[in-house]
Amino acid sequence: MRLRRPVLAAALAILASPCFAESSAPIPVNNPPAQNAFIDLLALMSGHCKTLKVAGRTFACKTVAYAHGDKGRVNFAVAVDDPSDANHVVSFSGENGQRADDNSYELRIDRMLLNSKDRPKVDGLPVPAEQTSTGVCRQTGNFAARKVTDVTCTATDSEGRRYELLFVSDGKPVSVRRIRQSSPSIQDPFK
Repeated sequence: MRLRRPVLAAALAILASPCFAESSAPIPVNNPPAQNAFIDLLALMSGHCKTLKVAGRTFACKTVAYAHGDKGRVNFAVAVDDPSDANHVVSFSGENGQRADDNSYELRIDRMLLNSKDRPKVDGLPVPAEQTSTGVCRQTGNFAARKVTDVTCTATDSEGRRYELLFVSDGKPVSVRRIRQSSPSIQDPFK
């Protein structure tokens, strides 16, 4: 089964995206060209966010997911616990993540994906705004062992807004779904 990016957005929207600054005004975004990619691996992690800051505003989170695309793009998606927006999802997105060893993974962030109830919809699903950004996510743990201890991410977008995440697992096994086999040229978190 092939899942497109909008399907991932829907799955995360059900769990819990505009991102609002302190003034509650929508965050303006610059949208780079979208890639048409399929999600080939999805990992849902249970636990809590010790820190979740979106453009200067502090939130709680509902869940954190790792989504790997068949073209190598990775998203650490955070379903935001936002009482005013059940579709509030923020994703730290990058390519070419690296594992230093079996228990650590690092992903350079090149964009933030910002989703909310106010975003335009395709096939009934909100399409995230893409904001050019720089940063890094680090994961401690291993999907193959179904155990992740924590995920930390920091990024700054091209407008100077900061995004921070410190997610700590509750110790429950990670739920991993391999949707389809990825291309051999793309780094697979199981190899």
